[in-house]
Amino acid sequence: MDFSDGFVSAEHRELHRSAAESADPLSVSPIKVSESPKPPRSPKSPAGKGHQGGKRVSSKAGSPLKKDRHSHSPKTGKPKKGGAGGKGIWGGLLDTDGSHFLDAKDPNYDSSEENDQLAAERLSSDFGEYKKKVLVIVEEYFSTDDIGSTANELRELGKPSYDFYFIKKLISMAMDKDDKEKEMAAVLLSTLYADVLDPIQVYKGFAKLVESADDLIVDIPDTVDILGLFIARAVVDDVLPPIFLKKLGSTIPQDSKGFEVLKRAEMGYLAAPLHAEIIERRWGGSKTKSVDEVRGRINTLLTEYVTSGDKKEACRCIKDLKVPFFHHEIIKRALIKAMENPQHEARLLDLLKEASDKGFINSSQLSKGFDRMIDTVDDLVLDIPNAKGALKSLISKAASEGWLSASSLKSMAAHPQKQLLQEADIKIFKHKIESIIREYFLSGDLSEVNNCLEQENPECYSELNSIFVKKLISLAMDRKNREKEMASVLLSSLCFPWEDVVNGFVMLIEFADDIALDIPIVVEDLAMFLARAVVDEVLAPQHLEEIGSQWVGSESVGSKVLQMAKSLLKARLSGERILRCWGGGGSSRASGWAVEDVKDKIGKLLEEFESGGDVGEACRCIKELSMPFFHHEVVKKVLIMAIEKKNNVRRVWGLLEECFSSGLITVNQMAKGFERVAECLDDLALDVPDAKSQFTHYVHLAKEGGWLDSSFSVTHAETETESKPAPAG
Repeated sequence: MDFSDGFVSAEHRELHRSAAESADPLSVSPIKVSESPKPPRSPKSPAGKGHQGGKRVSSKAGSPLKKDRHSHSPKTGKPKKGGAGGKGIWGGLLDTDGSHFLDAKDPNYDSSEENDQLAAERLSSDFGEYKKKVLVIVEEYFSTDDIGSTANELRELGKPSYDFYFIKKLISMAMDKDDKEKEMAAVLLSTLYADVLDPIQVYKGFAKLVESADDLIVDIPDTVDILGLFIARAVVDDVLPPIFLKKLGSTIPQDSKGFEVLKRAEMGYLAAPLHAEIIERRWGGSKTKSVDEVRGRINTLLTEYVTSGDKKEACRCIKDLKVPFFHHEIIKRALIKAMENPQHEARLLDLLKEASDKGFINSSQLSKGFDRMIDTVDDLVLDIPNAKGALKSLISKAASEGWLSASSLKSMAAHPQKQLLQEADIKIFKHKIESIIREYFLSGDLSEVNNCLEQENPECYSELNSIFVKKLISLAMDRKNREKEMASVLLSSLCFPWEDVVNGFVMLIEFADDIALDIPIVVEDLAMFLARAVVDEVLAPQHLEEIGSQWVGSESVGSKVLQMAKSLLKARLSGERILRCWGGGGSSRASGWAVEDVKDKIGKLLEEFESGGDVGEACRCIKELSMPFFHHEVVKKVLIMAIEKKNNVRRVWGLLEECFSSGLITVNQMAKGFERVAECLDDLALDVPDAKSQFTHYVHLAKEGGWLDSSFSVTHAETETESKPAPAG
């Protein structure tokens, strides 16, 4: 609907847009708005409100930038008698006014149009009533600070699809108040999240706030800072996912105030050291909590839980801490207690599983807690001799129970200490690997390189692995595309721990200025090598942040390399393009295949497997595709086969299980495959009515098996089917 004529109010526009977005586009037509101009004020009437000395004054105080759009012409815009209107006026047969109605005797009459119009009017009325009640609820909350009462009133409204407006209204009103109300709003959102407020509605509410930043700044001059802090606080409180900033930032104009808000949240708050504690205390919240005090309370609740075994009470205490950004400390201390007293191990793991399943501790905090234990396990050996073995056992049990993704954790490979390496040994190693790499560029023999590395670095020193990565890429950058392709292929075949590869790239970036003297396009080449490492699954996308954390300056070489690598990976069909960037020379891989050819091969191998093929043979065929960045297509096709052909569900599901357990399909590719199926569920439902309920069931199974992170969520359409019975088979 076009509102450019200026006769429809801003409030009516917002009502129309919000109602239209919340409505089902298949069942409700757009809202009909009468666009007839208002009759002019009588020239003889006395000057009323908004008029001084015969001149019109805007009736909206405090908004001098908004001009009055009402016409000053005495013409009404209606047609002349028996004909069209005057100059610039539509009249005659094209003239419409508010008296328009549907006539059942009209040859063009459509009964569905009348039903749609009535439905739209009811929708508009419902949303208007909701807005009035929400205003009262928010004002009462700021007066009483009663979270329980506010939650009950929201539930009684019974309009969860409109809750995005509650988010928007709560924060916009708090922005114009003192720090006390801002803190109250942040606490309310954190408390009601997931229990009363659907995450999708929270996401949508914040998105609408960002989009309306240009309007908010008229009345609230420091909108950019305040709204940026609200978004940062929501990320710290795990109300918004961190990806919110990048995802929304790519959809709004860069010259808008909304884009400035996202930048302020990311660079001004979330990028700062100790940002979580700073953001938490910005409006006066948690002032009485010190880190030592929180640690003491965590230790107390774990001690009491070990004695009583009351999981419900322990989870309540975890929630009452109100420090979701510090939950990794709970994981660490629980694991230490389990390692010190093996008889308490089962009980403590049960608590962590319960807290994870109920959402009290999210997956990122779980991984962070386990990673901290991996970092400090060498020190624990002094007090707990079997610390490494005990930690490995705990990780294995947590992964087998499905509440921890072991593949997302740091490597526990035993690496000798760096101080054991002498400078002379490093020099000898550098000299030898240079000869090994040059010979490889001539012969292309991957197995020979692996054998030589085993001889030169039998203890798998982490530092020597990183030096090899640095030397390999630096030598390749000074050669042709053939050698660059060979270097990437070798890197993907070495199976170095990701930490060693990351350190190798960090060393390259550190010496990039020196390399640039011989290779002017060092930034472009390094970015391509980095993007290729992600495509080849040598590194995960999150490892780019690990590299970027060491190069924060916007003008640093590292930042430029990282920015370019991310741009390459975001491009359409990025995997195929990056894989072919150097022509595929020197590789025995099938990188020259078109995407459609690969899809066809995947379809055929799955058909052969379904008809009685061997799991091992199917895995071998998938591996021989040599396109790890495209394994999500395998996941997608297997899931669709399971949904469409219920009789062979266990068989095809077993293939995915084998691919994951053997490391053939990574967590990233598994999640990507599930996301692709979620996108086409509506089309699948046309042929398989219960496709959505089946997909939700498979998501739960994948989470239980540790294939998917517990934070993986299906769309709103799928979540509505969770209460339905699981499919047979």
